[in-house]
Amino acid sequence: MKIRLYKMRGAFPIRSVAILSLIACALSVLAQSQAQSPPNILLILTDDQGYHDVSYYGTKDIRTPNIDRLAKEGMRFDNFYANSTVCSPTRAALLSGRYQDQVGVPGVIRTYAKDNWGYLDPKAILLPTMLKKADYHTALIGKWHLGLEAPNIPNMHGFEYFHGWLGDMMDDYWTHLRHGINYMRLNDKVIDPKEHATDLFTQWSAEYIKKQAKDKQPFFLYLAYNAPHFPVQPPKEWVQKVKQREPGIKDKRAELVAFIEHMDDGIGKVINALKESGQYENTLIIFTSDNGGHLPSMANNGPVRDGKESMYEGGLRVPTIITWSGKIKAGTVSDQVNLSMDLYPTVLEVANVTLDHTIEGRSFLKTLLGQSLPEEDRPLYFIRREGGTKYGGQCIYALRQGNWKLLQNSPYQPMELYNLKEDPFEQNNVIAQQPEVYIQLNNLLMMHIQKSGQVPWQQPATLTEKGTYIPKH
Repeated sequence: MKIRLYKMRGAFPIRSVAILSLIACALSVLAQSQAQSPPNILLILTDDQGYHDVSYYGTKDIRTPNIDRLAKEGMRFDNFYANSTVCSPTRAALLSGRYQDQVGVPGVIRTYAKDNWGYLDPKAILLPTMLKKADYHTALIGKWHLGLEAPNIPNMHGFEYFHGWLGDMMDDYWTHLRHGINYMRLNDKVIDPKEHATDLFTQWSAEYIKKQAKDKQPFFLYLAYNAPHFPVQPPKEWVQKVKQREPGIKDKRAELVAFIEHMDDGIGKVINALKESGQYENTLIIFTSDNGGHLPSMANNGPVRDGKESMYEGGLRVPTIITWSGKIKAGTVSDQVNLSMDLYPTVLEVANVTLDHTIEGRSFLKTLLGQSLPEEDRPLYFIRREGGTKYGGQCIYALRQGNWKLLQNSPYQPMELYNLKEDPFEQNNVIAQQPEVYIQLNNLLMMHIQKSGQVPWQQPATLTEKGTYIPKH
C-alpha cells in the first residue's frame, strides 16, 4: 500500500511526518502479513470422470466451460495419476499422503463384510488434521467412502464440518439410498434432504464458502461429488439440451455427457461463490478425479487404454487442474508425473505446515510456482484388492518407474511390461524382450507387497450375524 504525502504551503510539521511514516510502516507490515497468510484451499474430487471427459482436451461432444476456465486460469496436468483404479483406495491415498495399502485401504469399503476390502487405519493422520495445525477450518461436503461408523467417520478424522454421504455409490441420486440405507449426514446426524445429490453438494458448498467469508480463519473445503459415478442420472432437461446440440449421439453417451455438464455447472456456482464473497484471489483450487472413466457408461478416456478398474493407463490417468491466482501462471501445462497422494504434502507446504510423520507422497509446489523440481526416479505403485469370481479376494498391481510400467491386470494373468515413452497406449508387451527390467521392477513390487502385508486391511472381528457394517444410529 502506498501513502502519498501531498505538498502543502509552509513547513510540514515534523511530528506529522513521523506519524504518517509510522502509519505507512504499519500498513506495509499489515499488507505483507495479509499477502503471506495461507490461502483457502478448495479440493474438488469427481467420481469416475474420464481422462478426456472435459472439453479442454478438444472432446467434441461435451461442454465443461467451468472446468475449462480453471485450466485457463491455472496449471493443467496431462500425466496425473489416481492412486488406484477405484474409489476408496484413491481417497485414502489422497487424504493421507500415503499409498492406500499403507493405511489399510487396498480395496473398496462397502456396507457388507463379504464384499468389503478395506479398513482405514484409525491412526492414519489425514489432511484436515494436519491443516488444523495452521488454524484452518476443515470441511467435507459430499462423498466420504472411508468408513461407515466410528472411529472411521469424517468428524473423527479432522473434519470439523461434514455435510454429505458416508457410503460408496448411491443407488439413486434423488433418494440418496444405498441398499435401502440412508448414509446422508450432517456431522453425525442422519438427514434426508430432497433434490439431486449434485445440486445439494453444490448448494451446501456455496453456502459454506459464503459463511466462511465472514471469518478470518482460512478454510479447507474438500468437495467430493458422487457424479459422474453410475447410475448415470442427470436431470432430464440436461439430457434434452445435449441431444438437441449433438444430433446422432447415443442415448447412453448423451446421459453421461449431461451428467458431467450438470456437475460442471455446479462447479461454476461454487467458484462464483468464491468470487462473489471476495475469496477467489486467495484460494488454491484443485480439481481431479478418483480414477479413470467407466467404459460401460461410455466414458471417454482419450487415446489411452481401457478404463475404471483396469491397471492400464485408462484406469489411472485423470483430468487434473490446480489454480492459485497470482501464484500459478495462467494457462500453463505440465507433463510431470504425479499421484493423488502427492497433493497431501503439496497442500501442507502451501499452508506452511511442517510434516512430522512418514508419507510416500512428495510435494510438487515448485512445479506449480514455475520453479525447477528435480525429477526423482521413484517407483510408483498402484494397488487394488477385490473379491468376486473375477478377483477372488486378491490384489492387482501396477508399478511405474521412469518410462517402464509393470502391471498385472488380473490375479490369474501373467505380468505385462510396457515402455510408455515408446508405447504410450500399451499395445506391445515387451516382458519377454526385457527380462532384466522385469526382474528389477518385480523385486521392487515384492518388497512393497511385503511391507503392505504388515497393515491390517479388514475391520476387527466385530461383525453382525448378517455380516454388515451398518452404522449404529
